[in-house]
Order: sequence, then C-alpha cells, then structure tokens
Amino acid sequence: MIILTGLFAAIIYLGIFILRIPIPAMVGRPFIHFGNTLTVLAILFLGPRNGIIAGIIGLGGFDVLNGYALTSWLTVLEVIIVGLTIETVFKYFHHNDSKRNIIIVAIIAGAMKIVTSYCTSIVEALMVGTVFKTAIVASFLSLPATVINSISTAVCVPLLYFLLRKAFSAVNKD
Repeated sequence: MIILTGLFAAIIYLGIFILRIPIPAMVGRPFIHFGNTLTVLAILFLGPRNGIIAGIIGLGGFDVLNGYALTSWLTVLEVIIVGLTIETVFKYFHHNDSKRNIIIVAIIAGAMKIVTSYCTSIVEALMVGTVFKTAIVASFLSLPATVINSISTAVCVPLLYFLLRKAFSAVNKD
C-alpha cells in the first residue's frame, strides 16, 4: 500500500506538472490541470487515508516545489476536506462502485473543489492585505480555472475509474 500511495502521489504531481494551462485571475495564479481528478481516483482506489496522503504529497509537493509554498497549507486543507467528503459520500453508498455512484461521487468532488477553492482564494487575498469584501468578489471572479478543473474531474473520474478498476483490483489481489 505504501508503494501504491507513493505511485499515486507521483502521478498526481506529474498530472499537474506536465499539463498545466494558466488562467488569468484576480487572486492567485490558477491553472487547469488533472491533479484533482487523480487525487479523487487515489482516494477511491486506495481508501481515504492513503488517497488523501497521496493527494497531499502530489498536490502539496507541487505547490512547494513550484512557487506556491506560502499557500501549500491551503492545498493540504483542500485535499483533506475534499477527501473526507468523497469518503463520506462513498460510505453512504456502502462503497458500492456502480456507475451511478461513481458519477455522483465525481460530481460532488468537483462541486466541493469549487467551494474549497473559493474559500482558499479568499484566504489568499486576505493574506496579501485585501479588504474582505474585495476578497470575496475577486475570489469569485477567479473561479473559471477551478470550474473547468471541477468539470474535468466530474467527467474524467468515472471514465478513468472504470478503465482502471480491473487492473487495480488485479494488483490488489497479488
């Protein structure tokens, strides 16, 4: 499990590092990437503890190594909140990974990422001295990259989950 957690962390990191499309924003330096999608998959395949650890290492590690170190703690909080939300919803479905349930989990993960990113943007704006009302508006106007990432998460997670499920279950049996 340690090897798989490390492997997912590396894949998450590469999912951000290799394909990263910057989007202009009033707060922060957002970009489109597949790190969130891969983190959701890590949580679904590895379980909440190891999936969240992989997400923290992959997403947080990217932040620390690529100029976002001051706000990497916010990324860690986002991974934990989104991860616990995914696990709560998946537990509600009794860990039944039917197509319907995985699609719902992916949509909720994407929606929760929008909420956590909005809150993160507010905190980032406040950290640089922005007035609270301005931070709220500027953070809202900075959401396009997050919305695109969330839509890609909602679409890609079910597709990748069912493509990889057989291979992943074969690895777990060995």
